Amino acid sequence: MFGRQTSGSVVCASCGYLVGVADDRCYHCGRWNPGLWGYAPVLRRLGNDMGFVPFVTGTTIVVYVLTLLWSGGRIGMRGFDFLAPSGCSLLRFGASGEVPVFLLHRWWTVLSASWLHGSALHILFNVLWIRQLAPEVGELYGPGRMAIIYTIAGACGFLLSSAAAHYLPPLPLLSSGAGLTVGASAAIFGLLGALVYYGQRTGSRVVHSQALYWAVMLFIFGAIMSGVDNYAHVGGFAGGWLAGRLLDPMKPERINHLAAAVVCLALSVLAILLSIFSSLPIPGC
Repeated sequence: MFGRQTSGSVVCASCGYLVGVADDRCYHCGRWNPGLWGYAPVLRRLGNDMGFVPFVTGTTIVVYVLTLLWSGGRIGMRGFDFLAPSGCSLLRFGASGEVPVFLLHRWWTVLSASWLHGSALHILFNVLWIRQLAPEVGELYGPGRMAIIYTIAGACGFLLSSAAAHYLPPLPLLSSGAGLTVGASAAIFGLLGALVYYGQRTGSRVVHSQALYWAVMLFIFGAIMSGVDNYAHVGGFAGGWLAGRLLDPMKPERINHLAAAVVCLALSVLAILLSIFSSLPIPGC
């Protein structure tokens, strides 16, 4: 089912026209290696059959459980910190923020932090939002582009939060960036940003107004609550909007997008593994 195709015809990864699997160049659009070395059909089946939403939610839950196990007896058990992994555990698995990015030079954590969560309520609400929004974005943009938007938005959110904590003073509503930050909310805001752009691009006032309403309400909630990384939310929303614009929902999804999505998800997993196995020069961690 997932073997490499070595003969016959495949669909060009860029334009969708049939080409020979061994053709060096597509005669319609000029793309080099249009059959992706014979793996184009594999990528097409991956996007249609396996689904990125179950992968995102399932991996997020697995990583959360691992951070709890790594915490040992240092798990938080009170209030909003119920079943909260320890700070050292979150650092070990790839938390982002000023400390990891600028002080420890763990720059790759802008990719890994979206897969970590700080408590049982934190992951519960975020997983519910992912299951609510990701299928909608996947239906409008395609599952491949949804995964790309999710990854880019999360990275943009944590990069902005880390930079704000390092360079900017506290600001009204936004407060300050985070020294240590985790969670899928930056990527969730990115999905909302992509939906807002979809409404603008297609003229769908329903999609635009609903997504903008959710984004504003969640931002206000974050501004009221303490300990919420609003810079990550703003950065994630902006990253999702820009990614949605670049990926243009009015054009059909191609195998290129599925390949890029696989790369994004693979880089995110590698970022977590790199965080776990790299040195962490903090006593007790």
